[in-house]
Amino acid sequence: MDVFDTGFLKKLYIPSPNSSKGQNGRVTIIGGSKLFHGAPLFALTTASRIVDMVFFASPEPSVGAVADQVKSKLFSFIWVPWEETEDYIRKSDAVLIGSGMMRYKSEEEKTKGERLDNEGTKTKNITEDFLKKFPEKKWVIDAGSLQVLDPIWIPNMAILTPNKREYKMLFGELNPEKAAEKYNCVIVLKDQLARVCSPNNCIDVAGGNAGLTKGGTGDVQAGLTVALLTKNDPFLAASSAAFIVKEAADKLYEKVGTFYSADDLARKIPELLKQD
Repeated sequence: MDVFDTGFLKKLYIPSPNSSKGQNGRVTIIGGSKLFHGAPLFALTTASRIVDMVFFASPEPSVGAVADQVKSKLFSFIWVPWEETEDYIRKSDAVLIGSGMMRYKSEEEKTKGERLDNEGTKTKNITEDFLKKFPEKKWVIDAGSLQVLDPIWIPNMAILTPNKREYKMLFGELNPEKAAEKYNCVIVLKDQLARVCSPNNCIDVAGGNAGLTKGGTGDVQAGLTVALLTKNDPFLAASSAAFIVKEAADKLYEKVGTFYSADDLARKIPELLKQD
C-alpha cells in the first residue's frame, strides 16, 4: 500500500497573481439541522479561507438565524435562501452536502435502532434529489448524507468521507479499494491511519492524534476537501485534505497536546498550506 508523500501537495492548484474574483473556486455547502447548527459553520470557515466564494444553504430555517448572527463576526459566506439552492449549485465548482444533517431527530430515537425517522427521511430525500439532479457536479458527501445514502446515487468521482461506522453502513464488509472501483468514487475512510481510495489507486495517510475525536473536526476536513476539490483532481483533493488535517492536528499537539478545538484546527490549516 502506498503512503501519502508530501510532494503531492506541490501539485495543488495555486491562485494566479492575475486572477480575478470567482476564478479561484466557488463552493456550495448544504447542511445544518435543528440539532446541529455548528457543523456546517466549521466547514464554511475552513472553505472560505481557501476559495473565492462560499454559498451556504440549509433546509432548517433556524440555522439561517444562527448564520445571520455569526456571519459578520466569524465567517465570509453568502447565505442562500433554501428555494434558491439549485441556482447556486449550478454556479459552484464543487458542492458539500451532509454536514450537520440528521438521521434521527434525537439521541433517544437513535438508540432505538430504527433505520430512519422523519428527520432522517428529510435528509435522505434532499440528498437523493440533489445528487440525481446534478450528477455532473463535483461532490463531497459527508456526515448525515452519508448515513442515509444509497450507493447507487453516488455521482461519478464524488468524494465520500465516512468514519468506520458510516463506512460499514454504506458498504458492509466490502473493502475500500473494491467499493471505490464498484461505485466509481473516491473514499476517505477516516481512522488513525486514514485510507483514501479511488477506482485506480489507494493511499494511506498517517498522523493525527486523539484531539481529532472532538466534534467539528470532521466538518473542518469536509470543508477543506470541498475547497481543494474546486480546482483539483478528486483523489489529490481528498488525500491532500486528509494529510493536511492530520498535520495541522500534530502541529497543535506540539503546543497544547490534545487540548485544541475544531476552531483551532481550521485556523491552523492556512499556515500549512502557505508553507507547502
